Amino acid sequence: MAASATMFVQSFFHGTRADLKAGDVIRVGHRSNFAGDPLSWVYFSGTLDAAIWGTELAAGGERQRIYVVEPTGPIVDDPNLTDKKFPGNPTLSYRSRDPLRIIGEVTEWQGHSPEQVEQMKAGLARLTAEGLNKIID
Repeated sequence: MAASATMFVQSFFHGTRADLKAGDVIRVGHRSNFAGDPLSWVYFSGTLDAAIWGTELAAGGERQRIYVVEPTGPIVDDPNLTDKKFPGNPTLSYRSRDPLRIIGEVTEWQGHSPEQVEQMKAGLARLTAEGLNKIID
């Protein structure tokens, strides 16, 4: 099958509570949005919904933010989501060892219902209590 040209470019998103601006970079070596040790990868998604989950579940009291990011190096599928939870990577979840450059911020987005967020947080707390909430880093 021949590849066809498209005028659309894949956008990538990173949900967080960090206060950043266009031109800043997100680097490895920071803790996950969800806690734990510093990571050797930076994580991002090709779907706004996954980035919304990232910011809604992020620890801290700062304002929830979603940045449009540009990878500066090679990217790979995020095995935390694509190996068993969502085979085939429908969430378009990726990671990279190279920085992500912020090229913009999504300022208007619709979050999940408070009930959905609490249900997800309760599930993560349960996994943490059972020692199963590990990030494959």
